[in-house]
Order: sequence, then structure tokens, then C-alpha cells
Amino acid sequence: MRLMMMHKNDPHTEAGEPPPLELVQRMGAFIGEHAQSGRFVDGAGLAGSKTRTRLTFKNGQCTKKQGPYHGEHELPAATLLLKVKTRDEAIGWAERYGKILGDGEIELGKVNEPWDIGVMPAPENPPLQILLIEKADKDSEGSGRSPQQKAALSRLKTEMTKAGVLVSSLRLKPSSQGKRLVFTNNDLRVIDGPFLESKELIGGFAVMDLTDMDEAIALNRNYAEILGGTLEIDLRIVDRDEESA
Repeated sequence: MRLMMMHKNDPHTEAGEPPPLELVQRMGAFIGEHAQSGRFVDGAGLAGSKTRTRLTFKNGQCTKKQGPYHGEHELPAATLLLKVKTRDEAIGWAERYGKILGDGEIELGKVNEPWDIGVMPAPENPPLQILLIEKADKDSEGSGRSPQQKAALSRLKTEMTKAGVLVSSLRLKPSSQGKRLVFTNNDLRVIDGPFLESKELIGGFAVMDLTDMDEAIALNRNYAEILGGTLEIDLRIVDRDEESA
């Protein structure tokens, strides 16, 4: 079972503060351990909302809002990791993506690079990686996108790949199959989906290949402890059939 673990943004990240060195080292060890075992697939942290752009599509029109801002409708349906030269380039791709879906919302969040968190000096002309988050709606939470939408999205992603922009793409199964883990001082409360929405901005994610949801919950106890022990994490199943398509 492939799962996406998404932890929510916190005040320190939102304020632009770099993570403590101990956290960086412990998270690096966590990733290294699970990468070596073949369970860790991908992951990244996202910068605060001041680096993000929200695109809202309604009646054929696109409205853009640059951060900082608070979370509103933050339940994801899919993510695309883009490598672009400029934010405007990412916005251009997102506008084309959103027009295929019709009314809805897309978030563009900058991925934290090693130099952003003080691990190494920034290289000359560093790449800009942006996580495109397609927000969930009644279609993605229900019967899914129409065949026409799926075909159009597939064509767009093929174009993105040929342009060297698309790094990875994941579609998530409905939140009815997910779980929300609420940690308070490392005490855990598990909430079963579906989730009407999430008001908390995504602060980062990890994609893991695990046996089942029970293993994911056990693993997230350690993951949450590294991140401070008081936070919210969503566990969502990756749609491997959609991913292969």
C-alpha cells in the first residue's frame, strides 16, 4: 500500500524560521532508514504561506491570491511536483490544469531545498521546485474525474514531462479511505475519514510503501515525535491505478 503522509503547517514554518539542527538530523536519519529499507518513496517540506499562490477557478475565470494567508479548503485530491525557472511559469501550468477541472482551487507551494533550511549554501541559479496541490471536491471525493478530464490531464502531464517540468505526479484516493492523526504531546487520537475539509495548510509530506494502515499509524508515532509531538497528520492512500495511467 502506497500512502502519502501529510503534516500540517506550524507557526515556526509560517514565520519563516529554519528548523532546529536536531530536527533536521533526526528527520534525515528517519528518511535514510526507510529509504534504505525501500519504504520511503518521496518527500519534501513546504515553505510558509508567504511563498505560496492560491488559484481559484469559477465560471471560467481564474483568481490568483499570493500569500501570506490562512488555510481555507486544504483537502488535497492530487499533487504534482514541478521544477520550473520562475513562479510565473508554475502559475501558467497551474492555470491550464485548473481550466481542465472547471470550478475549483489549486495551491502552489514552494518546496524547501537544503539551502533554505541552512544545511548547505545555495548554488548559483538554484532550481525552483513547486508542489501543485489540486484541492478535493465532490467529484474527486465521489465518482472521480470524468473520462474527458482524465484524458485532458494526461495530455497536459505528458506535455509537462516533455518540457522537463513534471518531476512526479500522485493522485489520492478519496478521504473516506484515509485517517487523520491528531497528536497532543505525543498522545494520539485517530479520526476516520471522510473529511469534509481541512483548514490547516500542508507543511510537508512523505510518500511511503507500507503493509497497511496499522503500520502507517505506528510509524507516524515516531514521525510526529520528531516534529514536536503536537500536530496533525493526514494519511491518504495513493491511487496506484491512476498513477500508472
